[in-house]
Amino acid sequence: MKPFDFVKPDDQEAVIAALAAHSPNVRILAGGTDYLVELKHVSQSPGTVVDVSQIAELKGIEETDDGLRIGAGMTHSEIMVDPLIKKHVPAMIHAAHTIGALQTRNLGTLGGNLVTCVPSMDSGPTLVALDAEVTVAGPDGARRIPLTEFFVGPRKTILAPHELLIDIVIPKKNLGKPANFYKFGLRKGQALALVNAASSLWVEDGKFKDVRISLGAVSPVVVRAPKAEASLEGQPVSDELIGEAGKIAVTECHPINDFRASLDYRKDLIDVLTRRTVQAAVEIATQE
Repeated sequence: MKPFDFVKPDDQEAVIAALAAHSPNVRILAGGTDYLVELKHVSQSPGTVVDVSQIAELKGIEETDDGLRIGAGMTHSEIMVDPLIKKHVPAMIHAAHTIGALQTRNLGTLGGNLVTCVPSMDSGPTLVALDAEVTVAGPDGARRIPLTEFFVGPRKTILAPHELLIDIVIPKKNLGKPANFYKFGLRKGQALALVNAASSLWVEDGKFKDVRISLGAVSPVVVRAPKAEASLEGQPVSDELIGEAGKIAVTECHPINDFRASLDYRKDLIDVLTRRTVQAAVEIATQE
């Protein structure tokens, strides 16, 4: 491990000041489940590491006028037991449960999972399917953007070195929206997703409404499947249409062919997981 300077600010304002002072040779440390591993193998010093693990402004889950605010520093384990998550977005609990082992969930944060930005992240699809937004803060103030605009490429977001992810907001209109998440890996626990998927929708007068389908590990970043969504929107709920949506979703993705799975196998998974998540969301919607 290369030597580096370590800073542990007391609040969000001090974090942003530290990032600005040491940019661009600065990195943020939250749970450390990804970065500490990386830090042991980098060829150059990161310069300065800023610890944000105890920053109060990055904690908490609360209902606001805008929707459900989830602090970027909330751990996956905290998300899994939070009553507001259980009430409004239970699909997030399922997604959090698939992330690593218990120790990883106890330390790893939602914000860290998003900022690390690996294509197979398990927290991304559900949030994208619920039209989540994120708040990014820097020396010039804060801005809120759709989560889909936050992702740029594998391990790359729009965050500049002097900026900080503050929170994730699920819009008020989507609280309680029927949603489902499904992950497929090579084993049941502690596995990277070959494909993961999430869908959210309403059923109104027997028809699909506000359909969202999101997929991970199928493109450089987590993506939506707008053509598959459009094939269902406003149509009467039917297994046939759900099956067609799965096939359409395959055409909207760019899965890879590697030692973990073939291109054709991943395409089959996209089809199957799209159908399963849409069907599960329909079942939730029609039970209410």
